[in-house]
Parts: sequence; structure tokens; C-alpha cells
Amino acid sequence: MFLRWLEFPKNRSVLLIGPRRSGKTTLLRSRFPDYAYATLDDFDLLLWARSDPKGFVAGLGRQMIIDEIQRCPELTVAVKHAIDENGARVLMSGSSTLGLLDAAADSLAGRIEIASLPTACWGEEEGAPTHEVFGGRANPAQLAEANRRLEAALAFGQFPELLGLGSAEEKRQLLRNYRDTYFLRDLMQLASLENAEGLRVILHHLCRSIGSHLEIAGFAREAGVSVPTARKYLNSLSQAQLVFKLYGHPFTAAKRFIKAAKSYFCDVGVMQSLNAGPSDGQVLENFVLAELEKRRKLGFIDSEGFHFFKTPAGLEVDAVWEDRLGLNAVEIKSSARVGPQDTRRLNSFSSRVDKPCRCYLFYRGLEYRRLGVVEVIPVAALWRGR
Repeated sequence: MFLRWLEFPKNRSVLLIGPRRSGKTTLLRSRFPDYAYATLDDFDLLLWARSDPKGFVAGLGRQMIIDEIQRCPELTVAVKHAIDENGARVLMSGSSTLGLLDAAADSLAGRIEIASLPTACWGEEEGAPTHEVFGGRANPAQLAEANRRLEAALAFGQFPELLGLGSAEEKRQLLRNYRDTYFLRDLMQLASLENAEGLRVILHHLCRSIGSHLEIAGFAREAGVSVPTARKYLNSLSQAQLVFKLYGHPFTAAKRFIKAAKSYFCDVGVMQSLNAGPSDGQVLENFVLAELEKRRKLGFIDSEGFHFFKTPAGLEVDAVWEDRLGLNAVEIKSSARVGPQDTRRLNSFSSRVDKPCRCYLFYRGLEYRRLGVVEVIPVAALWRGR
């Protein structure tokens, strides 16, 4: 197991959220080898936790890891008692927020930190970050090495277990196994979903719709399910941390919000496992935004969340977020060469907003450039960048 970039708060209990197979269990057990460990994937332990929550937690002592706690959200009440009465430090992991965050908020407010562990950032297995993605620069040799690795990253993603495999066929087989178990079967069980084929069709349609607005009625028609069912399935994908959403926001004085959202997979390995035929541009857009979202969750990007920008006239920017210094806007191009014509959307956006705005354009080339107000960044700069 390689060293992950996530830092735990010292001497605090933690709820660690992340998709299945993102490395939560390995991370907790390697960082805290002396803590008692229990997983609710073990059916006997799950029955014990449900029948005697207080006794279950007490049996683990004062330093414990409880894995897959989303299977028994009511256990958080017993965890609260252990923290308050016994001074326990409890490290919990969950691969779905379904019912879990509400239970934690009710029982553990002020007592725990909530942290996220996404799949590995691109280059995380190579060691500590070497530069800042925004505001820093990777050296030319590192960019060249990253570019040699980019096609594999786009084809297979960054699930930690996959990064240790050698051949492309081994990686494809692992992604197929993940699809059939963690992305489909486990989600069906956890979220009490009934239409397996409907879920598969929704996943395929979502894959082909990367970069487009999410329209629930269209998803329902494609999957042959009702609109409420389609909404439930899509929400379940978000709660399982497999998908994240960008909501529309005007960032202008008009304050006209866009209700539709765009959905992206947490890791391109999920979308590649589906064999749904997304375009190269869609894969690259998902890859870049997923890598930025991972860094946001790890605290490297100071933002509550990303949005997209779109005007009624059709002017659109891929991602926008606000931090203490102002606004940040990102566009993603799949070409290896860019010119002034590729910065028109960012230039138009920056001229519309009434706050300082830093504009970035990611592309497949290998040189940092400056085009007016736009900083051009190689996609390769994401490798080992924080």
C-alpha cells in the first residue's frame, strides 16, 4: 500500500467517506495498526451491532475502527456514548452516505470530523505531491513522463488496487469485477434498488451524457423506469460516492440559477468499466474534473464545491468555484494545441463577473502558456500535483 495524501486530524474521532475500493480500510488499518478493528461486512458482527449497539462498541475498547458503518447507521448513537463517557477515539468508514450523514449529524455533531477518501489522485502512488496544480509548475521532464502515462490513466482510472497490477488485461478484468460487484450488486442491496437492468441502463446513459445537463425524464425513458425511480437511482449513485454533481450557477448579478445538474463519475475507471462508448473528449473532461474533485475533497482546493456556468444564450464554462481570493474558472480542451479562439468562453465569463477571476485552460499539450487573462495548463500537470 502506498502512502495516501489524506491527513487525519489528530486525537479526533473521524468518519471517513469514500467509494468502495478507494482504500479506506487499508488506510485506516495501516495508519492505526494498534486499534481494534471490526467490519460490518461481517454478517455476525452486523447482527451483533444491530442487536446490542452499546455492547458492540464497548467490546472494542477505547481505540477502534468500525468499517462500513453505513450498514448500521444507528450505531452512531452508541459511538456518541463511547466518546462522551469513555473518551474513546472512534475511526469509522462508510462507502455510502445513505442515511449515514443524517445519523452522524444527529448523534455526533461536534464530536467527529468528516473526511473524504476518493480513489487515488493521479500520481499519488509515486509519493508526496511535487507541485501545486494552480499557482505552481511541474518541470518539463515530469510533464513528459506524465504524458507517457496519460493514456493508461484515461483507460483504467485510479482505483488503488488497480495501480499495483501489471498488464492491461488484468486491469480490465479488475474493473469488470468492480462493475459487477461494487458498482451494481452492492449498490442494489444497500439502496434497496430492485431493477438491476434499469440501473445498468441508467449508468450507460449517464456515461454517454458526460458534459450534458442531467435531464431526469430522459433518463427514465431510456431505462424504462418511472421518473421517481430514475431520480432514486441517480441519487443512490451520488450517495455511494460513485458520481458527483456540478450544479449550474450564474455568478453574475442576474442571479438566475440553472436547476439542471451535470453528473460525472468519481473516477474514469467507473465509466470505462461500463463499456458504454463515451467519446475521447468526454473521458478527458471527466478525468480532469474528477482529479480536481479529489483534490477538493482532500483540502488542496479551497471550495465547498464546483459549479458550471451557462447563460441562456449558450455561453458555457466547464467548472467554476469560489475561494477567499475570488472566482476560478476552468475549461478543458482535448487538443494538443490551443489558441486565442479557445479562450473566448473564459474571457467572456471573466468580463461578466464582478469579482476577481482566475481563468485556466487544460489541454493535451506539454507547455504552460499565457493567453491574455487565461493560464494554459497541461493536463499532464495533474500528475503528482496537489
